[in-house]
Amino acid sequence: MPTLPIPTLHAVAPELVTLADHAQAAHAQLDAHAWAYFSGGAADEITLRANRSAWDKLLLHPRVLRCLAGGHTRTELLGRTLAHPILLAPVAFQRLAHPDGELATAYAAAAQGAGLVLSTQASTPLEDVAQAIRNNPGRGPLWFQLYWQHDRGFTRQLVERAEAAGYEALVLTVDAPSSGARDRERRAGFRLPAGISAVNLAGLPPPPPLAPGQSPLWDGLLRHAPTWDDVAALQALTRLPVLLKGVLHPEDARQAAALGVAGVIVSNHGGRTLDTSPSTASVLPRIADAVGSSLPLLVDGGIRRGTDVLKALGLGARAVLIGRPVVYGLANAGAAGVAHVLRLLRDELEIAMALTGCATLADAPGALGAAPAPGGLP
Repeated sequence: MPTLPIPTLHAVAPELVTLADHAQAAHAQLDAHAWAYFSGGAADEITLRANRSAWDKLLLHPRVLRCLAGGHTRTELLGRTLAHPILLAPVAFQRLAHPDGELATAYAAAAQGAGLVLSTQASTPLEDVAQAIRNNPGRGPLWFQLYWQHDRGFTRQLVERAEAAGYEALVLTVDAPSSGARDRERRAGFRLPAGISAVNLAGLPPPPPLAPGQSPLWDGLLRHAPTWDDVAALQALTRLPVLLKGVLHPEDARQAAALGVAGVIVSNHGGRTLDTSPSTASVLPRIADAVGSSLPLLVDGGIRRGTDVLKALGLGARAVLIGRPVVYGLANAGAAGVAHVLRLLRDELEIAMALTGCATLADAPGALGAAPAPGGLP
């Protein structure tokens, strides 16, 4: 397994001072196929744009003359104390963006104390990523994102591999029983180049053949898509906590809580599955009201500023995940670029907290003009 140097932020071009700068620079670095894959959304990309605009519409309320000495960004999540509430979302095929791919991302996450969620469709073996950072004392949580496979025995093997490698939780993606209509990818003719593949799925048996007249969707993909019964089966199969990623409806969140899952990630898959589904910022408060303090909520989708992070926590999230900005930083400067993206977000979060009078993340609801919710952030 290759060893990468500890990321140094000095390797990042000085003109990159925001996540938007990273996105613009990455557009020039990535080829048309990779840019379409990483940056595109489903259909007309209405949800993709709504994710971003929803955070912009929320206003923060400055507070003055508060004693903020000794403030911090720490939070508690699944029994661990995190240095800050920013995690890296699972993103597939990161070697499309940089030859070091998921290894560079993992080193950057560890260097910045950020949690890492590795995709089932990573282009680097899950064991190599875990080995690279699991003994780093300053790293954040190390989780494995699971796509339920049509072969149940292969799914079990993936879970066993993740456990053996040292992953600390499983994140089951539940909002993608089929891919969205990704027009931008189709226009670009997206295809994976030689040498890049979903290496963790090597050896997956082919799905059962369809009979004449059967539908590839209804009789194929959806026949093998996970259900609530499969969530319970996964919990029984593994010793690891199970989180569900892709919940947008309060009733689904309540059912997840009733099953005793470890957490829910409020997500619309970055606008890549069902277009015109609601933005995550718009549904997060209703889901938080539905589950109260019964399970921790995380959220992703359109988070590009530290102010967005503070708003998310004010609406009821315990932590946030970022996806596309990680890939853009990776494309621009490898591990250093990812570390820079994380440092920018954390710095901006601290600035936003200071200017809204928040000494800790428990004060985040006040930044939105609300009182702290009972049983909210510790």
